[in-house]
Amino acid sequence: MQAMTTPETNAQSTLQQWLIDEAARRAVLDSGTGPGVMTPAQAAGKTGLETMQAMLAGQAASPSIGRTLDFFLVEVSDGRAVFQGAPGPAHLNPMGGVHGGWYAAILDSALGCAVHSKMPVGRGYTTAELSVNLVKAIGKTPRVRAIGTVLHCGRQLATAQATLVGPDGTLYAHATTTCLVFEMPSQSKS
Repeated sequence: MQAMTTPETNAQSTLQQWLIDEAARRAVLDSGTGPGVMTPAQAAGKTGLETMQAMLAGQAASPSIGRTLDFFLVEVSDGRAVFQGAPGPAHLNPMGGVHGGWYAAILDSALGCAVHSKMPVGRGYTTAELSVNLVKAIGKTPRVRAIGTVLHCGRQLATAQATLVGPDGTLYAHATTTCLVFEMPSQSKS
């Protein structure tokens, strides 16, 4: 007889997989180049997706903000980026809830990295607009994931959307962005 699954057991199973993913990701971060800023040499000749994959593999520096806010990139593919995080006591507002800035930061990271994954060699982007909607307090949820996907990526503009969800699928927030896309300045000085 097959065991019956419930939403609670599915959520627990998902959380366990997320924790396994997190442990593997943290091991790569600890053994890799660590937090910092990617050097021009590390990014030279690489597409946005290739630079994001280098960060994920620990071959290039990962942004320090992830350590500060306790979230990090766990998946990246063409037009998609997933961040996982665990807001803690340092991320609470005066009323004891998770500060809206934490929601915005993890969502902005997923949005921006999804757009970054679409950049060809020599192209960059910057956020022009960010809209975040908080729909539920995170509360005691042990982990959340921000899942960003690109809706459009053109020569001058890119748009993306992201959701912030718990292991049981609960939606905590959603966001959209518009990014300006541009030619990166040459790194060589003549």
